Amino acid sequence: MRHSISSVTRNDDALTAVWSDGEHTELPYLWLRDNCGCGECRVVQTTEKRFHIYRVPGDLRPLKVGIERAGSDAEAISIGWPDGHRTRYRSNEIHGLLSRPRPELHYWDGRFQPRRFDYRRFLANDSAAAEFIEEFLRTGVCVLVDAPTEPDSSEQLAARLGPVREVLFERIHNVVVDPKGYSIAHTGLAVAPHNDFSSYTWPPSVQALHMLVNECEGGESTVVDGFGLLHRLRSEHPEMFDVLCRVPVPSRIFSEEYECQASNPMVEVDSGGEVRLLRFNTQQMQPIPLSQPRLRDFYAAYHELSGRINDTAVQATFRLEGGQILLCAGHRVLHGRTALRSDGRRHLQDAYFEHDNVRNHLRLLRRTGRV
Repeated sequence: MRHSISSVTRNDDALTAVWSDGEHTELPYLWLRDNCGCGECRVVQTTEKRFHIYRVPGDLRPLKVGIERAGSDAEAISIGWPDGHRTRYRSNEIHGLLSRPRPELHYWDGRFQPRRFDYRRFLANDSAAAEFIEEFLRTGVCVLVDAPTEPDSSEQLAARLGPVREVLFERIHNVVVDPKGYSIAHTGLAVAPHNDFSSYTWPPSVQALHMLVNECEGGESTVVDGFGLLHRLRSEHPEMFDVLCRVPVPSRIFSEEYECQASNPMVEVDSGGEVRLLRFNTQQMQPIPLSQPRLRDFYAAYHELSGRINDTAVQATFRLEGGQILLCAGHRVLHGRTALRSDGRRHLQDAYFEHDNVRNHLRLLRRTGRV
């Protein structure tokens, strides 16, 4: 679709561009100068910026501004600066920079079942990989089937998900019943929905739970859409949502060799106010200092959130068999399992990755025309 600028007006510190549909866009002079795409301001080989904003005065104004043709079906804003530099922006360039689109998230409840994808096609076929990643970014959870059952074969996922995000303890974590294990996952007890490593200031944002063998009764996997729950909580109880964003919660996990501790709010929002991180791990939560002035408010909010997370109506439950991999968006989706009811063999390995790398792989597939 063609987007056309019909006129521009100079103001004290910005141009006002008027589009053909009558909409107005403010274009600050420093922004226009800073984002110039010419060969003097960008490294041609890499497109990286080489211009530094300090090189022009803070009250910069253009000497000349005009609209000129930029090909057979487009026009451009042409700007002449006091130092003799010239900048040009096509209308479509300006329109493409009006905003950065946010990903469409699909919230779900206990009736949801994660989509299943073939493991080998995911690794070998770019279109299949793109379809998987798009679903993962939308819902936060997918399952790969017919995966290898050899230990440490999760390393193969790096071809699509990026490098393994290493944390202390193990690069690839082995989850088996172990009387010397350092977490509740090494017992036969039920594990309530949680996300891992709230004891890190920046917890891993993608988790691959790879079932190698499952001959045990019970131990069904559960997942909860944490972002969906927070969306509803914020709408119904904004004051509770606010306190969850503000009160630091200590968290700790340790073994004989390692210890991890961090203290951060349960909920984190980005600069636009959108939720970007939920830290919820009751097992590893430590006492909040009694000096915290909003302690009572926090506990009212924590009680409400805990009740919602542990409501079976929001928990999607399914059995993960040997040769299946559950992929969770670690900052959004909480995972857990029901209690083990027999002593049959059950060996799960989990590895961590980063959400940025998963998104970037999809961008690469699109940019190179492979999908």
